[in-house]
Amino acid sequence: MIPTYLQILLAILLDLLLGDPRRLPHPVQGIGWLALRIEAPLLRMFSNRRLAGVIAVLVVVGSTVLVGSALITGATAIHPLAGNAVSILIIYSCLATRSLHDHALAVYRQLVSGNLAEARWRVSWLVGRDTEELDEGEITRATVESVAENTVDGCTAPLLFACLGGPLGALAYKAISTLDSTFGYKNERYFQFGWGSARLDDLVNLIPARLTALLVSPAAALLGLDWKQAWEIFRRDRHNHPSPNGGQIESAVAGALGVRLGGINSYSGTPGIRPFMGNQLQPLAAYHILQAVRLMWLTYGGAALIGVGCRLFLT
Repeated sequence: MIPTYLQILLAILLDLLLGDPRRLPHPVQGIGWLALRIEAPLLRMFSNRRLAGVIAVLVVVGSTVLVGSALITGATAIHPLAGNAVSILIIYSCLATRSLHDHALAVYRQLVSGNLAEARWRVSWLVGRDTEELDEGEITRATVESVAENTVDGCTAPLLFACLGGPLGALAYKAISTLDSTFGYKNERYFQFGWGSARLDDLVNLIPARLTALLVSPAAALLGLDWKQAWEIFRRDRHNHPSPNGGQIESAVAGALGVRLGGINSYSGTPGIRPFMGNQLQPLAAYHILQAVRLMWLTYGGAALIGVGCRLFLT
């Protein structure tokens, strides 16, 4: 077997070159399918909805890791190169940097061409909020917030877990993240059942979110953005978010871009207010999406240097 750090580097290269081909099956689909399939049986077995949700987490994460381990072991038994290939493909499937880049730029291109209707549709691929009535500034805000938050969820966190635990570490993180996306809602159906999924997702993102946010200031400096504001707004506004982790990176990005994030978001026709992050030094415009994407790539590169460097040192 080739070293884990080399598997990670090759997986990063695959993600950069190929992104997320829509026609190919993805582990998230299988994880989400399993999660939804066991929801009803577990609720019939356990009257305590919170306990049922915790059992769901154990079953889904455990099953995901076992399947991943079986695939690597089986492929390695055929030939070590096959085991390497499966390990690289697993890590690659857990990274979404190129995909996030493509989705964000799709919104940007529609905004600069003046096609607001298409931009609203494109941004709906990135966010769960209602997008039908958004203007250019709100479309930009939704895109920037999504790029910032997913810099952790889809880029640096799975990368760091791959550095920590190899392909199975990345796969376990992806299972936890998918469970949060499936069950981690504060509505009547999932407020109790999704408690375990949401809390575990908060826990595993605790360090990646803060490390990524700390990398925003040096990335901003390299891009000629306001690195001082990135640091100051991070310190001031990082807790202005419903998630204990989401505000870390979003506040730093808001400072670097000199914009204000947060405000009114509507979900299924019901508006909600999020605290503001950042100072409104300039109105949100399409070019801020480009700046956010560039920040994403540089912070991702910084996390890769740290994570792969540590893995190489410990090898």
